[in-house]
Amino acid sequence: MNRRDFVLSGSALLGLAWASPTVLAQSLAPRPDKIVPFELSESEWRERLSEARFDILREEGTERAHSSPLNDEKRAGEYRCAGCDLALFTSDMKYDSGTGWPSFFEVIDGHVGTKTDFKLFLPRTEYHCKRCDGHQGHVFDDGPEPTGKRWCNNGLALKFVPS
Repeated sequence: MNRRDFVLSGSALLGLAWASPTVLAQSLAPRPDKIVPFELSESEWRERLSEARFDILREEGTERAHSSPLNDEKRAGEYRCAGCDLALFTSDMKYDSGTGWPSFFEVIDGHVGTKTDFKLFLPRTEYHCKRCDGHQGHVFDDGPEPTGKRWCNNGLALKFVPS
């Protein structure tokens, strides 16, 4: 290392030492919009969830149409993942699709992931909770404006938290 490189690196270290601890803490703190994965073993999920919720969230099952009380929920609030409590939808995003499942025209940005599902031989877009990877339902292109999407959700995969 030559003298110039030594002086420059020393200046950089001094700058870091003088930096406010608050500034350093803020730059190293986790971002609030960053979703930290929530992972459990299969036995831990079985302890945490009812058999029906386990089937839907962990094994990508589907509940019977018109079986969820959330289909008729009209109060203001949030619809959260029943597996990890991450908010996926707000009541402002919900609409009556007539399908028998809670349906939404939009999701909370960054809170769901999608993948292609071939279980019925034709490709469909499945979506899941971004935090715990719990299966929620499928998204279709027959929803209302402004998005034209129908996020068709299993009621048992959600829990409703009123405002």
